[in-house]
Amino acid sequence: MKKFNSNSRVMRAAIFSVSILASAFAMPALSVVRAQEMSYQPAARERTVAAQRKVFVRSKALLVRAAVVEEKLLKRSEFAQMGLVLTRNEADADILLELRHDVLTKYVYSAVDTRTQTVLAGGKVSSLGGTVAGKVAKRFLKQLAQGHP
Repeated sequence: MKKFNSNSRVMRAAIFSVSILASAFAMPALSVVRAQEMSYQPAARERTVAAQRKVFVRSKALLVRAAVVEEKLLKRSEFAQMGLVLTRNEADADILLELRHDVLTKYVYSAVDTRTQTVLAGGKVSSLGGTVAGKVAKRFLKQLAQGHP
């Protein structure tokens, strides 16, 4: 019959507990440091926000949520390169990207400049052969890059 050393079990449990506590307290401290670093640069942050155009995504389609379209937009490199950012506040948006279900597998999207009420981009996509959200994101960004304001 083997004898178990109770001191080694206690020591391992103590080390495990200390490591969990240390990681729990280290994470919030890092967030505070990052927040403090960012707060020291308000002028730079305001300049970059002013240069960016805010996009609000609204989906009236039951099967394609706005969050999915937002995710697909954020995954595309052109989105950030064009100086676009997402907003969840429709009143702050410069561009309103709206998606609605048309017929069977067809979806219609349009992007409107909220200040001038001009249509910047628009089209119809099919849900066959890919995701609607991915197709909308790709075509919206392509149309904006082709010279639309």
